[in-house]
Amino acid sequence: MKTVRANNTMAGKYEKVLLATALIIVCTTLASAQGGPPYYTNDPGTPGNLNWEINVGYMPFYFQGHSISHTPDVDINFGVGSRIQLTYENAWLRVKSPEANPNFGLGQSNPGVKWRFYDAGEGHLSISVFPQFFLNNPNDAVRRGITPASQTFELPFEFSNKVGPLDINLELGYDVVHKGPNGWIAGLVVGRDVTHKLELDAELYNQGAFHPSQNQPTIDFGGRYKIHSPIIFLFMAGRSLSPSNSNQSYFLGYFGLQFLLPPKSYPSDLPEHAEDK
Repeated sequence: MKTVRANNTMAGKYEKVLLATALIIVCTTLASAQGGPPYYTNDPGTPGNLNWEINVGYMPFYFQGHSISHTPDVDINFGVGSRIQLTYENAWLRVKSPEANPNFGLGQSNPGVKWRFYDAGEGHLSISVFPQFFLNNPNDAVRRGITPASQTFELPFEFSNKVGPLDINLELGYDVVHKGPNGWIAGLVVGRDVTHKLELDAELYNQGAFHPSQNQPTIDFGGRYKIHSPIIFLFMAGRSLSPSNSNQSYFLGYFGLQFLLPPKSYPSDLPEHAEDK
């Protein structure tokens, strides 16, 4: 799940903060992850062998003068063994500008494979790699301005961490873009379980391009509430860290449900990301 790419330049302060945080995380004791829906930052977690994690959500992005909404966004994950996850994500998009009626259409297909190649066990470091593609479908979405003409191969690495009572997740990645400038992503999620059913988190996320230099930094807050195993309510709301303009969102969000299947594989007291360690 990715935010809408923007065309705006900001100072390097945000990147320096993320880099410093990354160094702290890598050098400390690591544990369970907090990334994944409703957040943009992914984590090393996988569903477990032959298990499913399906996320269905409404994702609004509001900018000055226009908006883009995922109505809905569908993220399907399937576990192969204890450390591999097959992923497919797509959305039905609503694109609205002041000059025209809303356009609706299928977004870019997002297949990927996650491999947690290092896992020291509960309370220790976990690292994964998650190569993904963002591909246009054989429809007229590009012509109608619903999806970009560019297509992307993304290669991110995810790190999970626990420092005291806080669960921490970091993701850093590189984008190879066809018909566009190459770019990068950087995300950080910090949170904790408030009760056995409720988890609350904060996220810093940024993605951008190298030439010309541009990025879209955002901050958001959200959580997960375990309604009843295997159904979890996902919620998040935030905004851009840069001054709002046509390329920086003044509001973004995620509101949806996570389904963990088959239900017998996920006890009611299991943390939000069921993993086979």
